[in-house]
Amino acid sequence: MNTLPIQRASQLASAAAQSQWLVEGLWSDQAVGILGGEPKCCKSFLALDMAVCVASGAACLRHFPVHRPGSVLLFPAEDSLEVVRQRLEGICSAAGVGFSSLSVDVITASALRLDTAADQQRLANTVQALQPRLLVLDPLIRLHRVMKTTLSQIAALLSFLRQLQRQFQTAVLVCTTPEKTPTPADPARPCAVPANCMAGAIQIFICAAAAML
Repeated sequence: MNTLPIQRASQLASAAAQSQWLVEGLWSDQAVGILGGEPKCCKSFLALDMAVCVASGAACLRHFPVHRPGSVLLFPAEDSLEVVRQRLEGICSAAGVGFSSLSVDVITASALRLDTAADQQRLANTVQALQPRLLVLDPLIRLHRVMKTTLSQIAALLSFLRQLQRQFQTAVLVCTTPEKTPTPADPARPCAVPANCMAGAIQIFICAAAAML
């Protein structure tokens, strides 16, 4: 008989046995979430800063302690690899971290479409091989092929990422821009996250954290 895996409640890991925060006050340990904000509000810079600090143990934004440092896996889909290196080097310099020994692995594939079974499997295989503490995917718009997202599509993608988190105990951070009602002068960005799918607290966090950069 094929049944679902179960565990007695009293045998579940207790909260006291593990750190509540990956980055104190910013990102929970093994959280799967969206780092969202308006275009050009430094989302990518903040994600890279978190990547450097989780990988090195340095305080994020020189202020927020990292409780569980470990390796980071990064997919920077919109920027060239040269620009990504330059930004990471700059953050390392500001944080007093050695760049050459930084435990950040960058996915260099030209595309990663998580609405396809093949790319889901490729990402799962990579996470399994590297066992990163944090997976950063930037931005959501480059993670699927559809021209306009719906709540069900976002839910399906986040469900897959939650499966990765549970299987490999890694935190997952996805950068995106909230969708807004289009106007003739300011059309909505395709493939953005519907506004009612964004957590208000996360958006507030981005605005506050970006101001500190």
